[in-house]
Amino acid sequence: MIPDRVVARIAARAAGTALHRITGPEYAGADLTAPRAHATTHDGTARLALTVDLPYPTDITGTCRQLQHEISEQVARLTGLDISEVMLTVRRLVVSGLPARVQ
Repeated sequence: MIPDRVVARIAARAAGTALHRITGPEYAGADLTAPRAHATTHDGTARLALTVDLPYPTDITGTCRQLQHEISEQVARLTGLDISEVMLTVRRLVVSGLPARVQ
């Protein structure tokens, strides 16, 4: 059995990699905070909840759907778990080339 915190770390890493690939090099300079993840595993399945920053402008819906799909596939491949849900929360939109707003 894989601990929840390990699955969450794998999911966060998969999200960062997928986000970088999806958004492309034009947003490489954006001040995006690393994705955060929480995982709950039970009987060979996992539910994932992630918080991400997205570059602006972007297709938010399309990017989120693609992220969910890629995170699910990557985590399933690396852990052998069935992923029942990938819930994404967009924490903030970051305009590329401008300093991040402090909250």
